[in-house]
Amino acid sequence: MKLIRFGEAGKEKPGVQLPNGNKIDVSTFGEDYTEQFFETDGIERLEKWLKINESKCAKVSEETRLGSPICRPSKLVCIGLNYAKHAAEAGMKIPSEPVLFFKSTTAIVGPNDDVVIPKGSTKTDWEVELAVVIGKKASYISKEEVYNHIAGYVLHNDVSERAFQIEKEGQWCKGKGCDTFAPLGPFLATKDEVKNPNNLDLWLKLNGEMMQNSSTSDFIFNIEESISYISQFMTLLPGDVISTGTPFGVGLGLKPPVYLKPGDVMELGIEGLGVSKQKVVAYSGK
Repeated sequence: MKLIRFGEAGKEKPGVQLPNGNKIDVSTFGEDYTEQFFETDGIERLEKWLKINESKCAKVSEETRLGSPICRPSKLVCIGLNYAKHAAEAGMKIPSEPVLFFKSTTAIVGPNDDVVIPKGSTKTDWEVELAVVIGKKASYISKEEVYNHIAGYVLHNDVSERAFQIEKEGQWCKGKGCDTFAPLGPFLATKDEVKNPNNLDLWLKLNGEMMQNSSTSDFIFNIEESISYISQFMTLLPGDVISTGTPFGVGLGLKPPVYLKPGDVMELGIEGLGVSKQKVVAYSGK
């Protein structure tokens, strides 16, 4: 099943994308895609509900805005330098254990919303990533237990400001959590739809030119290793998002480096998880 949320920003409604590509409104199910939804076997309950009620659900127009396919999670945990070639292009050594950082949940936007270059930014960059959505509370779990705790998978653009991230002192979160820096979607694919998350093609184009083109088979730390590892340090709650790192081909690694500017368009996708597209715009606040 593919879960979507649609409508005006901040007022999204829950929906489902059917196997034929049509999108339907499931508001009458009575729940949004929250921590409680995932915690109480919401995916299974929604599947049963749809068998009876699908024909009564209104169709969602293709012109309707899509939001993040899940409500704001308790946290968005990211793994850095999880592809060897990306570590090399960033000028950093291959890690011996996963590098973790957080993105602010206020960075989350819809899959086709604009990405805003932050105030004072000179080095905003792109990163296509596979993100995992947690379906069951996870604390100190083994690698063998990981798939029992996954709800599904979603496409994520881990937009990053490299000067904030690397040149300022302190943690990477400065360059990762700016508003609009976490487009998610177009949909959440439940785990039964993705046979092997450790072997998915993923790519990103900038203004039509292929910049990233790789596979999650190049992970340094695969899904099982990564989520088990994170759960040794924090409790993962239903609905939490784990972003698994980006392959080579980011702007930072080009010679000379290339960074996003107003008017640029990023288009990205992952096998089985759809495609998203974001226009880059300048910061217009004070």
